[in-house]
Amino acid sequence: MKALKACCAAAYSSDVVGLLLGDSYHPGGTTLTRRLADALTLTPGRRVLDVASGRGTTAMLLAGAYDVRVDGVDYSAANTALAQEAARRAGLARTARFVTGDAEQLPCPDGEFDAVVCECALCTFPDKAEAATEFARVLRPGGRLGLTDVTVDPGRLPSEFTGLGAHIACIADARPLPEYTRILAAAGLRTLRTERHDQAMLRMIDQIEARLNLLRMTAPEKLAAGGIDLDAAPAVLSAARTAVAEGAIGYALIIAVKSS
Repeated sequence: MKALKACCAAAYSSDVVGLLLGDSYHPGGTTLTRRLADALTLTPGRRVLDVASGRGTTAMLLAGAYDVRVDGVDYSAANTALAQEAARRAGLARTARFVTGDAEQLPCPDGEFDAVVCECALCTFPDKAEAATEFARVLRPGGRLGLTDVTVDPGRLPSEFTGLGAHIACIADARPLPEYTRILAAAGLRTLRTERHDQAMLRMIDQIEARLNLLRMTAPEKLAAGGIDLDAAPAVLSAARTAVAEGAIGYALIIAVKSS
């Protein structure tokens, strides 16, 4: 499990992933992050934990636009350093802070936060039940969890989405939406609201394809250095697009509450 976590963390802290995905590493980008924040009814001064905070995009958006105090936790020390520097440059160092840590063993006290957010990351955690238990532990009674994540119908996944590469792409161990809600319920988190955002997944695939084609012409050495297989990429993207269109892969928003 540690090897898988380390591999995923290394992949998502690499420069080539940033080139392909841009500032926001999940479908829907900051638009969906704002929808998630609005559904959490965040108010000024609240404490928010961003799990798998990456390079800090979500945490800084929440701190700046919603006037909340955000702690970000990411498995990658490289991402933590980049996020801290980005917050400093943005003048948000006091309200957006970042530490390196494991989502399945959060370095946070019990009942510390009014809200927890986790975007496009639970699907990559090897022990999802333990991560959900940790989300609940650090929430105060009545606190809310906001997730956006990849959903799959495991029996209909194309062969391109198996193995380590698919884990890094957030697909191989993603679950159907009802299974996510069952995992949360077992941790004491009652689902209040779910939304499908499958079109956001299609838009991200289109974005990756466009950026991949541009980099193929302008900077192929960067793709090669990042381990991108230029010959295989078109087939994988085509398979992903078909899988989304057929309902085998999707994207969802979930809001849950910790029992009082």
